[in-house]
Amino acid sequence: MRIAYIVSRFPHLPETFILREIVALENLGWEVELYPIIYQNQEVVHEQAVPWLDRAHRLPWLSGDVILANLKELLKRPRLYLSLWMRVIRGNISNLKFLSRAVAIFPKAVLIAKMLRDDGIKHVHAHYATHPALVAWIVHKLTNISYSVTVHAHDIFVDKAMLAEKLRSSRQIVAISEYNKQYLSRELGTWIDDKTQVVRCGVDLAAYTSRKGIEKNELFEVISVGSLQPYKGHKFLIQACAILRDRNVPFRCRIIGGGELYSELLELIHTQNLADIVQLLGPKNQDDVAHLLSKADCYVQPSIVTPAGKMEGIPVALMEAMASKIPVIASEISGIPELVIDGETGWLVPPENSQALAGAIKDVFNYPNEAEKRSAMGFDRVLSEFVLSTNVKKLSNLFLQYI
Repeated sequence: MRIAYIVSRFPHLPETFILREIVALENLGWEVELYPIIYQNQEVVHEQAVPWLDRAHRLPWLSGDVILANLKELLKRPRLYLSLWMRVIRGNISNLKFLSRAVAIFPKAVLIAKMLRDDGIKHVHAHYATHPALVAWIVHKLTNISYSVTVHAHDIFVDKAMLAEKLRSSRQIVAISEYNKQYLSRELGTWIDDKTQVVRCGVDLAAYTSRKGIEKNELFEVISVGSLQPYKGHKFLIQACAILRDRNVPFRCRIIGGGELYSELLELIHTQNLADIVQLLGPKNQDDVAHLLSKADCYVQPSIVTPAGKMEGIPVALMEAMASKIPVIASEISGIPELVIDGETGWLVPPENSQALAGAIKDVFNYPNEAEKRSAMGFDRVLSEFVLSTNVKKLSNLFLQYI
C-alpha cells in the first residue's frame, strides 16, 4: 500500500486540496511518498502541511546525485536515455517556456526514477497533466512503474505540450469533472474514454461550520476565495461592488488570496472609491478560511476564461462555501455547473459580466428565503458528490488495481 505522488510545488496554498487527498489516503492505510518538483518556502501554510515539510523529498535541480543518476542511465541504456531526451525536446519545442522547464526537469526526473525503483514503489500518481505528468512519464519509461494522472484545468485547456503522449502512456486518467472527460475525448479522440474516470475533488464537511445568517443591523457580508490571478475574475467582482454601492446595498466584500494581481486589484479598489467596502485579506490558512466563511452571507466565484483559454475546473473554494451553507454565485464555465445548478444550488452568471454579478448578489440580499433554500440544496449537492472521504475511497480503489 505504498504510492508516490508527484506535484508541481509544495507547500502551495492554491493546491492544498492535493494535500488533503494525500492525508485522506494515508487514513485509509496508504503510505505516500511526496515528490514536489519545486519545494518552496511559503509564509502561510495549512496545519496539515506542517508534518509534510520534512517528509516531502527536497531534490535540487543539480547535484552530485542528479549527475550520477543521469550518467548511469546514459551508460547503461544510452539509446533509451537519449531517445527520451529527444522526445521531450520535440514534444515541447513549440512552447519555449515549456521547453526550458522540461529541460530543467528531465535530470531531476531521472533521479526520481532511480529513487522510486530503489524504494520499491509500484505506482505513481501525478496531479496535473503538465510537468508532474512529464516526470511520471519519464519515470515510467525508465522503470516501467505505472502511473496515473489527475487532470484539472489549465493543464488540459491551455498547456498541451505532449498531452496525448503523456496520457496515452498512463494507466489511468482521473478527471475532476464530466466536462474534463468530454473535453479530452473531443480533443484527443475517443480512445481516451475507457481509461478516464471521473473522481471529483472534495471537502471534509467537519472542517466547516454552517453560517449563522445575517443579524439585524449588520452589514451583508460577501466573500470570495482564490489566488489573485486573471482567470479568477476578481476585477469583475470589484466592479460589481461599485454597482451595488451605487444601488445603496449595505454590504462589505472580502477577498481572500494572494497573487500577481494584488497591486492591480488594490488600485482598482481605490479608483472606484471602494476602500471602505472591499478588502483584500491576503492568503489565509484553512482554519481562517473556514472561520471567515462561517460569517459570510454570500459567496462569489467570478471566474472567467482568459484569452489564452485558461479557466477553472471546479473550484474547491466553491465546495467549501457550499459546505458552510452559504448561498453561492459563480460563473457558468467549465465544470462549475456540475456543482452550482442555476436556480437550485445557487446562481450562475455569464463570465466577465459585472452587471449580472451585481444583480445576483442583490437577489441574495433581497430574497433571503430563496437564498436559504438554495444554500440548503447546495449543501446536499456537496454531500452527495463532493465529500473528500468518499471520493478518496474511489481513488484508492483505482490505485489498488495497479499495485
